[in-house]
Amino acid sequence: MAARSQRPRVAVISPFLDKSHGTERRVVEWISELTNNFEIHIYSQRVEDLDLSKVTWHRIPKLPGPHILNFVWWLAANHLWRGWDRHLRGLRHDLIFSPGVNCFDADAVSIHIVFAEYVRRVGKISLRQSSIRGWPALLHRRLYYRLMVSLEQSVYTNPRTVLILIARKTAAALERFYGRIDRFPVLYLGLDHVIFNPLRRQSLREEARRELGLSAIEFTIVLVGNDWQNKGVPVLLGALAQARDIPARLIIVSREDSTACRTLIRERGLDDRVRFVPPRNDIEFYFAAADAYVGPSLEDTFAQPPAEAMACGLPVIVSSANGTSEIVTHGLNGLILSDPTDSVTLAALIRRLYENREFRDQLGANAAATALEYTWESNGRELVKIFEEILRRKAGASPETVVETS
Repeated sequence: MAARSQRPRVAVISPFLDKSHGTERRVVEWISELTNNFEIHIYSQRVEDLDLSKVTWHRIPKLPGPHILNFVWWLAANHLWRGWDRHLRGLRHDLIFSPGVNCFDADAVSIHIVFAEYVRRVGKISLRQSSIRGWPALLHRRLYYRLMVSLEQSVYTNPRTVLILIARKTAAALERFYGRIDRFPVLYLGLDHVIFNPLRRQSLREEARRELGLSAIEFTIVLVGNDWQNKGVPVLLGALAQARDIPARLIIVSREDSTACRTLIRERGLDDRVRFVPPRNDIEFYFAAADAYVGPSLEDTFAQPPAEAMACGLPVIVSSANGTSEIVTHGLNGLILSDPTDSVTLAALIRRLYENREFRDQLGANAAATALEYTWESNGRELVKIFEEILRRKAGASPETVVETS
């Protein structure tokens, strides 16, 4: 029989956790804020960047091979591991939390992407538009997306599962695809203001620009993220092509270096203007080198990099399809591209930032002030309230409602 602490026992279900990936980083930060209130048990294949002395990690082995096969194994294995703990070790959890659709029995799920909405917005993957060598990867992605939409249908339609949003825009997708019309708790993401702040950005700027080989006159735009089509790289390249008279440089921070993207860059005649660089743990290095952050995503629940750029005092342009736009007031603390496919308007917004230094600086200052409202500590307090309400509901002490935050 497992020893029982006085704190409620929470199981966190995630394939891996670290601070190198957006969704997983958020969960690491949230867990760090929850350990004083809850006994945390993590079911995961890999855990990094987390103080394991404050949690219990139930390590699940990873299956070699294609991602989709490992995910199917992971989905079954985390249920098996928890079943073993429950029946043979007497380890019962008061609440099960999952970032995304990682299990069928979660009490609470934080939604970082609605795959059904993503597929609708970005479109189906066409084999005819890719070389034969790329077909296996595309078929794998198709199967994975189909699986994830099927899992969403099962998990998100369960009225007993509390869905925690990180942007209000997600509510529309949940109603459209899954008929959920709850008053969802919204938990805007936190920021580490020791790392992301204007003073630190200024202190790193000279070194960062020198290391990246940027001259004093080059107006440098940064974009962080994988899945280049969804992140809006095509429309951004179109905008740069239309604003060719501006000495603008684009730095794409990504693990991807797509042949199709390279081809598009070459067709636009932007080979000397666009550079791919690898992600770094100190992502603020790239923000320091930049003059603006531009993220015209086709679909993004809430992208962390533009919010971090705001905290650094960078002027940002985000699309209305990016949940980050919910903390942006157009023309006051950032700029919003209403149509994420409109390269003409995006070119005009970039030109405005380049030509008006005073406006650019004011946007950046206001962005940094706005970002101060969002911290991991406040995230933690809000998540504690949500979990406590779920526990009260499960105990039959309150009606089936959950506190609304943000």
